[in-house]
Amino acid sequence: MKAVRIHSTGGPEVMKIEEIPIPKPTSTEVLIEIKSIGVNYTDVSSRKGTNPPEYYPWIPGREAAGVVVEVGDDVTEVKIGDNVAYAMITGAYAEYATVPAWLTVPIPDAMPYDIASAILLQGMTAHFLANSITSLNNADTALVHAGAGGVGLLLIQMLKMLDVYTYTTISTSEKSDLAIAAGADLTINYLKEDFETSIKKYNPDGITIVYDAIGQTTFKKGLNVLKRRGYMVLYGTASGTNPDFDRNLLREKSIYLTCPMLGDFTSTRDELLNRANTVLEWVQNDLLSIRLGLTLPFSEVSEAHRQLEGRMTTGKVILTI
Repeated sequence: MKAVRIHSTGGPEVMKIEEIPIPKPTSTEVLIEIKSIGVNYTDVSSRKGTNPPEYYPWIPGREAAGVVVEVGDDVTEVKIGDNVAYAMITGAYAEYATVPAWLTVPIPDAMPYDIASAILLQGMTAHFLANSITSLNNADTALVHAGAGGVGLLLIQMLKMLDVYTYTTISTSEKSDLAIAAGADLTINYLKEDFETSIKKYNPDGITIVYDAIGQTTFKKGLNVLKRRGYMVLYGTASGTNPDFDRNLLREKSIYLTCPMLGDFTSTRDELLNRANTVLEWVQNDLLSIRLGLTLPFSEVSEAHRQLEGRMTTGKVILTI
């Protein structure tokens, strides 16, 4: 089979398509023939060395959709021929992948593979961010950084389901339009405006929660816009790892700081299926819109990374096989 592998960290050019044997599932795994791959910034972070792989050669990718073609002896969750999606297990940039059966999510027959591979990881992430960090309602105000990105567009929609007033940062008028269409109440172009100044103008006492997937360049200003007992939610580091900071910045307003990971909010199969099926049902019923911002063939994986890393994309980036 063909698979993308890296033998060292570096730029997009370190990813090479190589011919390797089709893997064999263990007794608790399934073999999936991959049809569509979700590209996520976590793939970029690992490839360039921010969060380097533990071994080489390494196959990137933590999200895909396809069809089950082989099952281990002890598998009961799915069967051969089932259409499934999965996330949170490495090795998706390939024609076939072995996946723990408990991590697979059956997808509706009418749902295309590209949509299924686009929604699971980012959709479940947005779901726990909006619903499981704290209880939010129409008395709350949120800031979502990178509002036109894959998670950003989904998170804005889910916050609006809760009637939360939502600010978001963007960098272009096109991205502003997308964020507003998703439900953002006010967009802030971070290339032209200081988001801290803009938010404090309307909310001098601060806002309830900041969702930050950028990290280094936004963290301290994000703390400054929070109200007493506000929530700083760091779920990514697109601009680099956060520097050390004075913990008294948290103590001054009793700010809650959390760095949540999706795996901790889908740690059992029941929780995984509940969160995944909720998101899939919303998409099916047109309650949640998923934007496929860039779809490329598997052979153009390096270009997909270049555009995602360069913040040239909106919505979800997909590779098709």
